Amino acid sequence: MKNVKQKIKLFITKEEGLTTVEYAVAGAVVASAVLLAFTNLGTAVGTKIGAITTSIGGG
Repeated sequence: MKNVKQKIKLFITKEEGLTTVEYAVAGAVVASAVLLAFTNLGTAVGTKIGAITTSIGGG
């Protein structure tokens, strides 16, 4: 029983695994932000190109 307590205490106090999870979460947040920014940028560029094409009589 004492051995299990020691292992649980060691697992809780060990921070290396926690750091990995924090980096993974931060990476996912950054990737999501970049994806959202490029999606919005692509939509805005598409809208502008459409407006330019219409104004010069191409569409």
